[in-house]
Amino acid sequence: MSLTLQNLRALEILDSRGRPTLAVEAWLSDGTRASAQVPSGASTGTHEAHERRDGSPRFDGKGVRDVARDVAAIFLPALQNLPAEDQRALDARLIEIDGTPNKSRYGANATLGISCAVARAVSVARREPLFRTLSTGTPVLPVPMINILSGGLHAGGNLEFQDFLIVPHGFSTMADALEAAVRIHSTAGDILRRSGYTLTGVADEGGWGPLLPSNEEALFLLTIAIGEAGYLPGEQVSIALDVAATHFYKDGKYHLESEGRELTSSQMVDLLARWCASFPVISIEDGLAEDDWDGWAELTERLQAIQLVGDDLFTTNVTRLREGFKRKTANAVLVKMNQIGTLTETLDVCALAREIGYSAVVSARSGETEDSFLADLAVASGAGQIKIGSITRSERLAKYNRLLELEAWEELTFPGYTGPTRASQLMTDEETVDD
Repeated sequence: MSLTLQNLRALEILDSRGRPTLAVEAWLSDGTRASAQVPSGASTGTHEAHERRDGSPRFDGKGVRDVARDVAAIFLPALQNLPAEDQRALDARLIEIDGTPNKSRYGANATLGISCAVARAVSVARREPLFRTLSTGTPVLPVPMINILSGGLHAGGNLEFQDFLIVPHGFSTMADALEAAVRIHSTAGDILRRSGYTLTGVADEGGWGPLLPSNEEALFLLTIAIGEAGYLPGEQVSIALDVAATHFYKDGKYHLESEGRELTSSQMVDLLARWCASFPVISIEDGLAEDDWDGWAELTERLQAIQLVGDDLFTTNVTRLREGFKRKTANAVLVKMNQIGTLTETLDVCALAREIGYSAVVSARSGETEDSFLADLAVASGAGQIKIGSITRSERLAKYNRLLELEAWEELTFPGYTGPTRASQLMTDEETVDD
């Protein structure tokens, strides 16, 4: 007997920053009930799908009670009795109900909450893990990209660059990779205290938020922390950057106010290239602003052996990803469900990335919940990489612990890093010199 959607309800809950977000519960025809919680971003791109808020005095206008009401009042009548197991048809109907290019009528938080809740309900009804319900190919455990030091909008602007992360790619299991991350996070904290730097507290995603004299100092400290923790920088553990350059780009320049200077696009490319030559950096996210297409083309030409990830650039949107491919910009896409608003559209971006030869990194948001949905999505997509945040705070650990469960109980493989490696970077540099 086929499963149909029978009921929906939603309520306002709080995310990891203490701001309102949405939880949606779905009922199926066999009596199965399941829920999903929607994340929220602070560092958002202009081209993201619309996250609808009430605009009332509650929570300084950020409440979502009207959004919760519309799940039952607007969406349920249009979705009731539809086949629950046809995710693509369900999501197409959600898009049709909203009727706007960026889901600005009812909000991507509403459509995503419904999309995920129904998918989870189907997995419960089938008595199978969620990743199997979502799977579009061969499921694999993703290599984590783990936040250690933070700046930008995640840490009160103490630095311009948003995140300095580690990629523990030289390990045979997820459990070993996470153990390395815990050691490096702790060691980094010890080094910061020993060096006399002021810690402003833990940032939005659980990394340290230190007051440092420059963005480059964070790279020095992180490289030292990897070594002091007992690992080989560049061989076992490498570095990833989330520059989030859009947020310090204005009037055609990149303003590094903490360092008292401003850079052109070419100068930003020079800076990033120098860092990649000096530190074990293998991945750079949003190294330039979301509409600086010419700068992105230059960056991609200069750093072909580095994983160059578009977040604000692509906003989990197949149209912008195709445009990026056409313009020869970036070589990887960050995948955030709430940037686009349905599961089908999210998985379509992963599929397009594979088709055009781009890497994909499934990512959480700075405003997260204890929902572990993202871990199953990353496994199901076969993307091979996941960016959750640091290894502190329960909204992050919920996802990491789910990945550990899947490794232990479902016997999934941990195939290793899928983007460019330090070895390939060095090989490319040597070939260039020989030429």
